Amino acid sequence: MALELDRVTIAVKGRVLIRDLSARVEPGAVLAVMGASGSGKSSLLAWIAGTLEAPFEARGGLQLDSEPLGTVPIQQRRIGLLFQDDLLFPHMTVRDNLLFALPRGDSDQRVAATEAALADAGLAGFGERLPASLSGGQRSRVSLLRALLAQPRALLLDEPFSKLDAALRAQMREFTFATLRDRRVPTVLVTHDEDDVPTGAQVVRLDA
Repeated sequence: MALELDRVTIAVKGRVLIRDLSARVEPGAVLAVMGASGSGKSSLLAWIAGTLEAPFEARGGLQLDSEPLGTVPIQQRRIGLLFQDDLLFPHMTVRDNLLFALPRGDSDQRVAATEAALADAGLAGFGERLPASLSGGQRSRVSLLRALLAQPRALLLDEPFSKLDAALRAQMREFTFATLRDRRVPTVLVTHDEDDVPTGAQVVRLDA
């Protein structure tokens, strides 16, 4: 299930930010988009997700698993997005945050899926805790799990490690990219930090 960009151009008020960008992101692979602030990195993610609004203008092709997405509504694209902040619901337990992402179905099966996900992330037994009681790295892991439990066909990462300290950044990078590789999720990563880019990733530099 590859994500394909074909000659994508994004402009704002007559100023071109991205011109004729083409790339193919294979299942489990990463496209790293780098550049200075204002170079169009987050605008590219918004365009892929379907949330880019005026005054930005964009043209180009977008396909996921060979399906054109240009006219597909946001909610039907099934593209996950992770930001710098974890955006967990503070009033809900970790388990309820994860259940929020799961499709409706058998209650016991849904709870079992959240427990299995927490165990895989080294967070077994954390289901009843509130997000405020977790460390930054733990919250980041829960946020990633929530995104993956929604079964996205592709994932967009917008500076997801930037607010973690050095040790946690290294840990979260390893966990995140290993998980996405195992689940064969094509991923677009926006970052300004060379260390965030996993080995073997395609790299696009917007300010080059």
